[in-house]
Amino acid sequence: MSAATAPEPTTPDRRLLRVRSGFFALVLVYAGLVLACGLTLVASGDLSWGRAPWSNLLKTLSEFGQPSFLDLWFGPERLEYRSDDGTLLRVENRQQVEADFLAGLARATWTTFQIATLGSLLAAVLALPLGLLAARNLHAPRPLAMAASAVLDVSRAIHTLVFGLVLVGIVGLGPTAGILAIALHSMGTYGKLYAESIETLDMGAVDAVRATGASPSQVFFSAVWPSVLPQFVSNHLYVWEFNIRDSTILGLIGAGGLGLLISEAVSLFQWGRLASILLVVIALVVVFDAASRRIRQALL
Repeated sequence: MSAATAPEPTTPDRRLLRVRSGFFALVLVYAGLVLACGLTLVASGDLSWGRAPWSNLLKTLSEFGQPSFLDLWFGPERLEYRSDDGTLLRVENRQQVEADFLAGLARATWTTFQIATLGSLLAAVLALPLGLLAARNLHAPRPLAMAASAVLDVSRAIHTLVFGLVLVGIVGLGPTAGILAIALHSMGTYGKLYAESIETLDMGAVDAVRATGASPSQVFFSAVWPSVLPQFVSNHLYVWEFNIRDSTILGLIGAGGLGLLISEAVSLFQWGRLASILLVVIALVVVFDAASRRIRQALL
């Protein structure tokens, strides 16, 4: 009597085994990269916590725990600054000083929101034709598709701050450089998201419209646009929210917004004021996230 032999795996089982094996190989490669990064940092002595990390942490947390906006109500109305020998240098009303600072903070917050909003909109408009050309299932001419993909890759690879540094030298200081920097970097992200959204389409409806002899623009507005519009709006809200955070640092290079106030607070070790600025940034992102979630739910 012959021994029973195990059944050979079927074609779907073989395909699943190949997929799992490929994924496991990628996990091993990733683990190797992480291990190499950690070991090389340790070997070079660059992975350091500093001399007194815990005391520094506690000191920073205590200063952050007293945001400067509290001075608007509890600050002394007559704060005296004296030299070492007791000479009176100046007298300051902390409540009035903080009121002036908060007014400037409000203006900087509005500037940051303007930069993020206009930059995101400009990026979305610029990326639309590039995303259409890069989508493989729309079968754009190969040279145009390759050129569009290359532009999107380059745009996405260069950080917003780098674009900002270049543009400040071209258009000068102010929000214009920030808007253009946000637009040029986000264009790559928008284009990639657009192309991926289009590539998930059911091409049956698109081919049916093409079969009627419709022009490319008619095919787009009749078969493509209605299907991808909810995803486009969702992508726009996501990138817009990200750019609100990203635009806060553009003031560091003179592009306007909250970055200038952050730079001043860090340079002068004014951690209380930095805490107030960061609370505004967090509040701005939280409010926008709640609003965008409502809009996404309305699109479902």
